[in-house]
Amino acid sequence: MEDERAWALEESLWTGDLAVHGAKIDTACLMVVPTGPWIMTAEDALRRMSEAPRWTRVAFSAQQISRPAKGLIVLAYSAHALRDAGHGYATHCTSTWRRHRHGDWRLVQHQQTPAISG
Repeated sequence: MEDERAWALEESLWTGDLAVHGAKIDTACLMVVPTGPWIMTAEDALRRMSEAPRWTRVAFSAQQISRPAKGLIVLAYSAHALRDAGHGYATHCTSTWRRHRHGDWRLVQHQQTPAISG
């Protein structure tokens, strides 16, 4: 997968709806987020995402991409996301994508560390 597509997939998880999440998050995915329950399975994450308002915009910076093995892509970046109500969120993330089959990539790991200001 080319870099532009990898970043577009990542952005779709921030701004997409539950159908996007269900199609792109692997059933074996594990996530670590900065609020309880902190460590989640794919099922936990999908349930939580269905209850939370979506981000309307996200901007990535300090983007890095690695391909440690065939069919595996690791993204590291900083994100600043906004909701319609003006609520902003700044974080540092990693995501790991695995090729499920040709042209079909699934998220198998995602981690967020909130940006500390000061």
